[in-house]
Amino acid sequence: MGLEEDVAAFRVTSRERWEQASAGWSARRRAFQEAALPVSAWMVDAIAPQPGQTVLELAAGPGDTGLMAAQLLRPGGKLISTDGAEAMVTIARERAGELGLMDIVDAKAMEAEWIDLETATVDAVLCRWGYMLLADPETALRETRRVLRPGGRLALAVWDTRAVNPLLAAPGEVAVELGLAPAPPPGQPGPFALADREELIDIVATAGFQDIEVDTVDLHFDFKTADAAWDHQRDLSPTLAVVAAGLSPADHYRLRDAFDERLAPFVKDDGSVSVPGRTFVAAAVA
Repeated sequence: MGLEEDVAAFRVTSRERWEQASAGWSARRRAFQEAALPVSAWMVDAIAPQPGQTVLELAAGPGDTGLMAAQLLRPGGKLISTDGAEAMVTIARERAGELGLMDIVDAKAMEAEWIDLETATVDAVLCRWGYMLLADPETALRETRRVLRPGGRLALAVWDTRAVNPLLAAPGEVAVELGLAPAPPPGQPGPFALADREELIDIVATAGFQDIEVDTVDLHFDFKTADAAWDHQRDLSPTLAVVAAGLSPADHYRLRDAFDERLAPFVKDDGSVSVPGRTFVAAAVA
């Protein structure tokens, strides 16, 4: 396969896996958002939504960050909540209904690398943990810049390095170490593809943004047991779900034992688990 075919195949596979992962995200949306709330709050503060504005959320998943912003857009405003997976859009739409926001929320499927909106029609864009998963994040950022009005604001989050995100890193690392999954090729999209502050600033600046601000937010993921931590990651990670589903019982136990060993430093006396994490957050002006 040539490069273009490889990229096209990645996009198809990625979309399929996120469609399949949507059930897990729906089931665990509340618990995940409790942990992720400081990130969403930072991002919403960074764009400072105002009544009457139009806010676009890209790679929205269940849509929690955008829906926080939507509550500040009345009267006259609109949130466009988008994701490449139709099933994720359905979750966001249902959540908007639960919050009584359907009159100002337009939830629809859309790819972040080719945003189906007119130029300079959006006041702010949110993208929490999305750009690093895309085949071409620079194109997505250029598209983001295109749809923003002059002076419009972007707020995004991408994960910091593996070393400070043990929960996120452990399943993939141990699967590779045990020979249960191939090592990902260098440069492949993934949770840590933009885990370098200077590279992040560079790619945002290259897309045409100014006044770039980068900060970090520390998180904690809390579980009653190590089993609950494993179930959480298996349900939310499309890659781990695929790997785990293809294992023999013996290899599944090997993977679980190695995962538990990685989390052992974070297990409390009562058996509960509290795992730290850290994300970059960034804001910029179009």
